[in-house]
Amino acid sequence: MEANLTPSPGDENALDVALMARVGAGDHGAFRLLVERHQDAVVGTVAKMLGNPSEAEDISQQVFLRLWKHAKHYRPDAKFTTYLFTITRNLVFNESRRRSRRKEVSSDEREESSHLQIEANPDRQPDSELLQAELRAAVDAAIAALPEAQRLAVVLRRYEQMPYEEIAGVLSLSVSAVKSLLFRARSTLRESLSSYLAE
Repeated sequence: MEANLTPSPGDENALDVALMARVGAGDHGAFRLLVERHQDAVVGTVAKMLGNPSEAEDISQQVFLRLWKHAKHYRPDAKFTTYLFTITRNLVFNESRRRSRRKEVSSDEREESSHLQIEANPDRQPDSELLQAELRAAVDAAIAALPEAQRLAVVLRRYEQMPYEEIAGVLSLSVSAVKSLLFRARSTLRESLSSYLAE
């Protein structure tokens, strides 16, 4: 009889909690395993929140450094991923606020320059590829324009398939507040992308 090789979400969480206990005792191997298990999700979430893949690496490193630093105080009151993404949320929101104070180049200006490059070389991509790339850029820009709590709720729900209860834990909100956030975010996105949806 073959064993089921796909662990259930409960087993996944039990493994993370066990690894965190070992990390809290200073086990570098357990820490490396935790990073390998969750690095892609953290980097992907940070990149979608900040729109900058190279900064995503830096912020993600800070997330895991903080995890290492606070491991001995970790208590498994919630799912491990709720704890991990709460750290991620704090660092991403801090970075967003720092950016808005620095008044960096707006995403609109960056987008304009990338559109200019595409328009300068119209023969480089077939029409359908160009439209796909344009749609992806429009979706990313529309998500980036959302208020940060809405943006994180959308990213966690859409890209990490996180349940409402866990998103509520990450954002320190009730489940109904999360559903309301997502409803407002989806309405805004539909409006922002209406020209694409009409096509």
